[in-house]
Amino acid sequence: MKGALWIAHVDVHDSGKYGEYIKVASVVIPEHGGQFIARGGRYVQLEGQARARNVVALFPSVEAAVAAYNDPRYQGAVKLAKAAADRDMVIVELG
Repeated sequence: MKGALWIAHVDVHDSGKYGEYIKVASVVIPEHGGQFIARGGRYVQLEGQARARNVVALFPSVEAAVAAYNDPRYQGAVKLAKAAADRDMVIVELG
């Protein structure tokens, strides 16, 4: 399987602002070929620091995932996300 995973670990402290971010991300990510495969939900933290919300999206390539992140609409929403949450994000190529 080829493609890439966009993985975000998030602690939300302002749900109103973060909700506005989600509205934009829910449009931009699919426009770049991303498909959400996990948004929140139950998880088991085995190592490292846990965050309350975990999001995983599958993209056709690393380049598509990076293009979604760099999309000007998404970057506008990132400002809301950073003001509303602490988060870690990574894009990982499937091997």
